[in-house]
Amino acid sequence: MAVAPSPIGIPRSRVRQLLAASVGNVVEWYDWYAYSFLTVYFSAQIFPETDNPFVPVLSAFGIFAVGFFMRPLGGLLVGAFADRYGRKTAMTFTILLMGAGSLMIALTPTYEVAGVLGPVVLTLARLVQGLSVGGEFAAATTFLVESAPPGRRGLFSSFQYVSTTIGQLLASGLAALLATILIEPDMNSWGWRIPFVIGALISLVGLWIRRGAEETSTLAEDIRQGKAERPGMFDFLRHYPGKSALIVGITIAGTVAYYTWTTFLPTYAQQNVDFDKADSLTVSTIALVFFMILQPLLGMLSDKVGRKPMLLAFGLGFTILPVPLLGMLTDAFASLLVIQCVGMVFLGCFTSISAAVNAELFPTRVRAAGAGFPYSLTVALFGGTAPFIGTAMANADATYLFPWYMSALALISTLVYAFALKETKHLPLS
Repeated sequence: MAVAPSPIGIPRSRVRQLLAASVGNVVEWYDWYAYSFLTVYFSAQIFPETDNPFVPVLSAFGIFAVGFFMRPLGGLLVGAFADRYGRKTAMTFTILLMGAGSLMIALTPTYEVAGVLGPVVLTLARLVQGLSVGGEFAAATTFLVESAPPGRRGLFSSFQYVSTTIGQLLASGLAALLATILIEPDMNSWGWRIPFVIGALISLVGLWIRRGAEETSTLAEDIRQGKAERPGMFDFLRHYPGKSALIVGITIAGTVAYYTWTTFLPTYAQQNVDFDKADSLTVSTIALVFFMILQPLLGMLSDKVGRKPMLLAFGLGFTILPVPLLGMLTDAFASLLVIQCVGMVFLGCFTSISAAVNAELFPTRVRAAGAGFPYSLTVALFGGTAPFIGTAMANADATYLFPWYMSALALISTLVYAFALKETKHLPLS
């Protein structure tokens, strides 16, 4: 899928653009999710011993949530940077940050060796990664949608979560492999560090591939040449407050459902039905492959039927399904697999078009910051806290409340989709 050589803003090779954004995004999210999948192994090493086995896990997920709270700052700062100086430069910066954060986690000392220094290093690493991931969404999703030909923005948007899922698969698959070939004491003591070392190394590969990307923002070039005024950091909020609020409403349900179904569900199963650790990682890997295949199919469907019907299908599904689905969970392999895959069908109706919906709401001048900041803020408040809330409810013997919590938030977003969101698939990127 290529066009003749052209000025900045119209790439010569759209396939090359997809590859550049996707490969870097794989690296970003591999590092991000390795933390979640391996929490059950390293938490007891980094935090002090306690009689309650939930406490180290809660502490690790608490730091997981802290990392999320850096994402809005990343969405704001890197988004504004991408609007001023270009998407490509911003994406180079974010992947370097993620590699540095992964290396810090790999080298985090245990509590037995360094005391409180271990949790401090782990927290700093998550802050660096949170800044990077927030900035990555702002820059890379804008880059993907701007690289799409007319009538294909939904398809191109879906590669945001195709690449995210590949990163998850690498993290989940490697974690499952290590859990299978290493005895549990070795996995707990040093095996969990291996994926983070690998993440730091492959970030260099992503950096190299991104060097071949072409800039998609003509405005960034005009700013460099002094032909256009540089946008202010908060211009998106000053000029488009309603659209910023709309992204929050759109995202609330999606982010809780996403981080629960793709990340926290294996841990949820371990905590609540004593599901085998290695088996839960294997189930998650299979379900993520299914989820990845769905993304471009649903993205193309949205280019035909529109964004709004897809979001309504997702919202209604997650308003109704979490309580009965999670209530059916047992320690059987097939139980977790079916529950995870059913939820992912509805979840894909959101993830496949999230980037397109957000980018289509804002003009080029403030698109990266406008799409990145409110989205990342919502993810921090609701997505990043989902594992912590779910674990806390399990610790309080109130597991039954968590699916109701998900359904309540899904209902809020469904009302937004129905009454506040206008169809955007036919609108040109201004």
